[in-house]
Amino acid sequence: MKELPEPFQQMIYAQLGEESKDLFSSLLEESPPVSLRVHPLKKHPWNQERKVPWSRWGKYLGNRPVFTLDPLFHAGTYYVQEASSMFLEQAFGTFDNAGHPPNVLDLCASPGGKSTHLLALLNGKGLVVANEVIRSRATVLAENIQKWGYANCVVTNNDPADFQRLPGFFDIMVIDAPCSGEGLFRKDEAAIDEWSAQAVQRCAARQRRILADAWDALREGGLLIYSTCTFNQLENEENLKWLQQQQDVEFVRIPVDSDWGAQEVDMDGVVGYRFFPHRVTGEGFFLSAVRKLDSTGKNSRRASPKTTTPSAKIIDRLRTWVKADTQPIFYAFHDRVFFLPAAVAEEGEKVMQNMHVVNAGISVATVKHEKLIPSHALALSVDLQHDAFPYSEIDHAAALQFLRREPISADGLPRGFVLLRFQDTPLGWVNALGTRVNNLYPAEWRIRMKERD
Repeated sequence: MKELPEPFQQMIYAQLGEESKDLFSSLLEESPPVSLRVHPLKKHPWNQERKVPWSRWGKYLGNRPVFTLDPLFHAGTYYVQEASSMFLEQAFGTFDNAGHPPNVLDLCASPGGKSTHLLALLNGKGLVVANEVIRSRATVLAENIQKWGYANCVVTNNDPADFQRLPGFFDIMVIDAPCSGEGLFRKDEAAIDEWSAQAVQRCAARQRRILADAWDALREGGLLIYSTCTFNQLENEENLKWLQQQQDVEFVRIPVDSDWGAQEVDMDGVVGYRFFPHRVTGEGFFLSAVRKLDSTGKNSRRASPKTTTPSAKIIDRLRTWVKADTQPIFYAFHDRVFFLPAAVAEEGEKVMQNMHVVNAGISVATVKHEKLIPSHALALSVDLQHDAFPYSEIDHAAALQFLRREPISADGLPRGFVLLRFQDTPLGWVNALGTRVNNLYPAEWRIRMKERD
């Protein structure tokens, strides 16, 4: 590994003293642990692995498999995520949602680790708005959200300031702020090359702008969960001290087991939690939970609806494709039909009216000349009514053929749309036309990696 920048070493030595030598050793010599978080409702192969202690679904692996060549990865049965960042679960647990299921904003959400975690924690209740300001990254975010398969999520592509259109709308706001990446030095050497004291200053300034721009969207009594993957105080405690000086807030203490290795810090009343790689089985991470005490109005701007209601005939057909207890509300957008659960449809519509939406709920079908073509997102949805379609169980080799959009054999397939399953888990659709089969896996998602010897 490359040598760590001297200014960084001086900064961390001032912060940790002699103990920083252990940190330098872990950053320079030790391999990062491999961890993932399994889907609560989908079958997965990781039942025997050691648990991440601060997450009920987190797992440590003994080595790093080739996830790209695992069909269950593409089916959304697990999400590869750094273990320290799963501490979000403990912060989320401090929120009292006795009143109603919360509206949650994940403001800097791509590639989707925290959004999928929030969806698992909500278990179908409440609404998650997963936002990413960079369009290309928002597309990646939408893909991962679709693989995760929960309908109570809207993916947006907006600047943080745009959320001022929704004052007081969110009960929980997660800001995993873009940062200098010091906590990722061990797993990403490019972060070392990009680091400088000036870069830290720029990151801290950008983080303050994000906090200021988005603050009004959090309701009075709402919870801000602020996190970074960096060590320095400028991007962490000092930014939160600045927020405390600007707004009326209180810091929320999070119960932490001493065996975890996480460190609670209190800097003049600013409370946060630090994860150092030499103390925890994970990477560098910082998180703080902050309760908003000042009030914000709730007069959301209303814009013209961007969707229409499908015909009754189409709705009747699509209802048989979705589990009845979901109570889906269907919307049409151009030639696509999607749904949101009835419990969050009104709130979801407010978001769709005021934000630039990349994906909302679950895309169910594309309509072509009165014909309904099932969407890939429906195949991966936890709300799919499985017995509405014939299915075919396929082996690993055939699953990879499908995921590469290669030709699929028509042998044994009934005519029409067929759900392909691998190890009893849906992978996606094919359209069997007798002697040939159309592979309906999304072209932009197809895997290009070949089998390794």
